[in-house]
Amino acid sequence: MKLEALLFDVDGTLVDTEELHRQSFNQAFLEFDLGWDWNPDLYMELLAVSGGVHRIASYIDTLGLSAAEKTRLRGIIPAVHRAKTRNYGELLDNRAARLRPGIARLIEEARQAGLRVGLAATSSSANVDRLLAAVLGDEGLRLIDAVVSADQVARKKPAPDLYELLLTMLRVPALSCVAFEDSANGLAAAKAAGLYTVVTPTRWTRSQKFSGADLLLPSLGDPDQLLDPAHATVAGAPYLVLARLRALRSVANLVVTAREAQS
Repeated sequence: MKLEALLFDVDGTLVDTEELHRQSFNQAFLEFDLGWDWNPDLYMELLAVSGGVHRIASYIDTLGLSAAEKTRLRGIIPAVHRAKTRNYGELLDNRAARLRPGIARLIEEARQAGLRVGLAATSSSANVDRLLAAVLGDEGLRLIDAVVSADQVARKKPAPDLYELLLTMLRVPALSCVAFEDSANGLAAAKAAGLYTVVTPTRWTRSQKFSGADLLLPSLGDPDQLLDPAHATVAGAPYLVLARLRALRSVANLVVTAREAQS
């Protein structure tokens, strides 16, 4: 089956935004006088929970507080998260986010080849819209055919809901697509949706397990940000290009087809 679409996770994959998110959470905690400080090591652990609201709730569960105090804190989670979202937007307005290596290039290659491009974001629509406007601008946004955010589905990653909705919106089958992720939860979601998946971890996710990934690289690479020799061998060049991606996916599909024929 021919390649028809590229599907990208947003936070972490399209843009390494987690440091901006961490700073935004901590600023919100200061505003509510909570006395919490999510340092990088703690935040790395908390990223195992998808979605900011659920992340705060999970953190509260770890605190040595009375049941009554935990109930009170859970009650203010929506307000804390709204403050965090506002803080994050202000950082984006200051142009603090940049696309990761290879993203713009591969999206442009895909569109020139007639492929569709979709985004599957674990964060809210408000955050996604603001981020995409900041890093893509009006011209870049025209290259994106569909965007699905966490508030549009019942279950977040690692459930496949985001990808399943995105596939429906793009009107393409899973076997004709490639997904790009940076986290174990994202990988699980993409594989559960039946997608060939490329994983490019960030500093926040590189200690996670990616045994199910079809292709694992530190980044997609670019002419001015080349992959190291070992990863370049896997990618077939100092940076991943669409032609190599097509070839790798075709081989993987042949293997799957052969296994199914033998079962």
